[in-house]
Amino acid sequence: CVYLIRAFTPATKMSRQQILTLIAMASINFSSMICYSILGPFFPSEAKKKGVSQAMIGLIFGIYALCTLVGSLLLGKYIVQIGAKFMIVAGLFVSSGCTVLFGFLDQVSDGTVFIVLCFITRCINAIGFSAAVTASFAVLAKVFPDNIATVLGFMEIFTGLGLILGPPLGGWLYQSFGYEIPFVFMGCLLFATVPLNLWILPSFDAVPSSQNSFLRLCTRIKILLICFVVFTLSSGLGFLDATLSIFAIEKLNLSAGSVGLLMIGLSLPYGAASPVFGVISDKYPSNRKWMMVIGGMATAVSFCFLGPLPVFHIRSQLWLTVLMLIVVGFSLCMTCIPTFAEMIACAHENGFEEGLSTLGLVSGLFSAVWSAGMFFGPTIGGYITQALNFEWSAGVQGAIAFLAVRNSMHNRPFLE
Repeated sequence: CVYLIRAFTPATKMSRQQILTLIAMASINFSSMICYSILGPFFPSEAKKKGVSQAMIGLIFGIYALCTLVGSLLLGKYIVQIGAKFMIVAGLFVSSGCTVLFGFLDQVSDGTVFIVLCFITRCINAIGFSAAVTASFAVLAKVFPDNIATVLGFMEIFTGLGLILGPPLGGWLYQSFGYEIPFVFMGCLLFATVPLNLWILPSFDAVPSSQNSFLRLCTRIKILLICFVVFTLSSGLGFLDATLSIFAIEKLNLSAGSVGLLMIGLSLPYGAASPVFGVISDKYPSNRKWMMVIGGMATAVSFCFLGPLPVFHIRSQLWLTVLMLIVVGFSLCMTCIPTFAEMIACAHENGFEEGLSTLGLVSGLFSAVWSAGMFFGPTIGGYITQALNFEWSAGVQGAIAFLAVRNSMHNRPFLE
């Protein structure tokens, strides 16, 4: 990754701090995402055996994002006082411990006890995750101020690798060794990044700012429009996490291991296209808004055909589902990569100082909005899937993505 970034930014010689930061952030992205993504292939069906409804399964997925939202806002505001390095290391430690504990919940009683312990473990895990992710975004933006989108794009390779390896590896471990082993193995992998980051991650000194606030940041129309775009992206991903596996098992007759492979259709194109769109975003910043618009339209269309919607009178088929997941992966990537860099640029244009305090605010807001979507997607999507079916629920996600594109194109601040 270091050599690739050097190839795309030949005029810039990377310092030792930048190289160490890249290694640290890559380890965080990969290990966090592989832990996050292992639930998809087998947890929904395992929870159903415990007497948990589809709507409640969606809420178990969604509560993680809700707690991440709250944690991101609070920790983003006080990142300077807490310290970026401490937030990352402490967050990884808490998240790894909760991942291991989650693997032993199959031994508790069915019904209410199982549900309550799932909620508690997921909530604490989410706080740790929000600490690590919020601080890592701010650190990357501080260390690479002139190539934010490019670096984030290359970091998404490791996010994609985690999302690619997580579902099939989790599904295989579950089928081979049972419920506990996937979580214990992944939790230990995540814990291994704690001493690594403690050793190689540099410390970052900064002065708190009393003028910066989330309220002031959210008064910018352009910021709000970008936030809605981010919300639709994470809502779609959260929806797929909670519902795709059951749809694939019941409608497409796939096994848990095959569902893990199916999810690669989403994560592989996302990870592969991320560095390309990151370079384009940094080299041609005026095109960022059109990347979001075009990507959003493609996302809307692909979700409508993922089921597909019953109004099209097309039967659910494996090849169509795989094709639409690939399109969703590319379109989400095209839309997502420019958003963080554009939010930072907008904040600076509106008088926010250039420093870790502002980066913490923007990172916290970005993570919070992303988490709001990750709560909305599986919660509402799970409810609609239970009340109607997966096909209609996926169509609703497509409609939300289309609404975000429409609002963006009809607001002048976004297009300027």
